[in-house]
Amino acid sequence: ELQLVESGGGLVQAGGSLRLSCAASGFTFDHYAIGWFRQAPGKEREGVSCISGSFGSTWYADSVQGRFTISSDSAKNTVYLQMNSLKPEDTAVYYCAADQNLAPETMRLPYQYEYLEVWGPGTPVAVSL
Repeated sequence: ELQLVESGGGLVQAGGSLRLSCAASGFTFDHYAIGWFRQAPGKEREGVSCISGSFGSTWYADSVQGRFTISSDSAKNTVYLQMNSLKPEDTAVYYCAADQNLAPETMRLPYQYEYLEVWGPGTPVAVSL
C-alpha cells in the first residue's frame, strides 16, 4: 500500500523556521514526484513546492520562493520542506502528495489535485506574530 506521512508541523513565531518531513512507504521516489501543498482555514488548497524523483528538479510557488527549500533523501525515502522566515500567512495544514506525473503545471491547478495518486493526512503549521 502506498502511504505518505507528514511530520514536523507546530507553532512558531513569525521569522522562525520549521522543517517538515514527508515519509513514504510502499514505493520509492525514483519514479514519483512529490509535492507539498497547504490549505489555510476557509481557503482553497494551494501548491507550495514539488521535486521530481528522477532528476531532482524543483518548483516553488511565488509566495514561498527564496524562503522555502524542498529536498529529498532517497535512503530514507523522505522529502523535506525547510521553511524559513515564516510569516503568519504561512499558517495552514501542510500536505504532501505523490504522483508519477506530477509537474509544476499541476501544482498551479487545484482542480487537478484530486487525481494525484496518494496524499498524506497533513501536519498543521501555525505562525504567530
